[in-house]
Amino acid sequence: MVSHSGLITVMTRAVRKAAPRLRRDFGEVEQLQVSKKGPADFVSVADKRSEATLIEELKYARPDWAILTEESGEIEGDPTKPRWIIDPLDGTSNFLHGIPHFAISLAVEDRSPGRPSQISHGLVYQPLTDESFWAEKGRGAWLHDRRLRVSGRRYLDEALIGTGLPHFGRGDVSSWSRIYGAIGPEVSGIRRNGAASLDLAWVAAGRFDGFWEDDLDIWDSAAGILLVKEAGGFVSDYRGQDRMFERREYLAANGELHSKLHKLLAGALR
Repeated sequence: MVSHSGLITVMTRAVRKAAPRLRRDFGEVEQLQVSKKGPADFVSVADKRSEATLIEELKYARPDWAILTEESGEIEGDPTKPRWIIDPLDGTSNFLHGIPHFAISLAVEDRSPGRPSQISHGLVYQPLTDESFWAEKGRGAWLHDRRLRVSGRRYLDEALIGTGLPHFGRGDVSSWSRIYGAIGPEVSGIRRNGAASLDLAWVAAGRFDGFWEDDLDIWDSAAGILLVKEAGGFVSDYRGQDRMFERREYLAANGELHSKLHKLLAGALR
């Protein structure tokens, strides 16, 4: 069995504590209370229950750490200590429509004084399949005890690419259409699964050969970015720079495909 840090143990314990109720709620989704928090953003009792469990577990383990969550926002902590970044239910629309593709995403942001902040630990957990994708900076990416590597495919016409689609209230349809028009004809297929954290985990696992999406928040992407990088892949914003969180743009793939995809993407946005 592969060894990992105590933080991964804490994160694993937290997601496994939240997962059983998510599974039960998924089985009773038609009875869930659902409210609208934005033009195309829904929050359900399931989100709130999952978040409350995660916060309770993480606060117990690290009481002085700050927490950034999708539903509750920022919970203050010691600014010199790391911060938890939580998405208690990524893929809410899938969940509410009975589509079995959603995840819990947890990340640790290292905010050591005198150094740029960075994501040091990440975990994406799929409650229905019991798949736990996790990574530690400098120690690789893993699916349970199996080491992950990004796809070794080199040619676009062999590549299966994940993405997110603009929809009511979110995203730029014109920009996405230009990118799709450049990338779509060059690759073997494009998929839109509706949970960015899992899409990035699938890039790390070699299931997807690449992924692009914008208008994502840090809780959607922090753990997945670390997974891809620790699996040997590259992640950048649409300009090829390391400012994904700031620009809310994400392009992920292995080195060779990233270069080719970036060339197509950049050309489409000129």
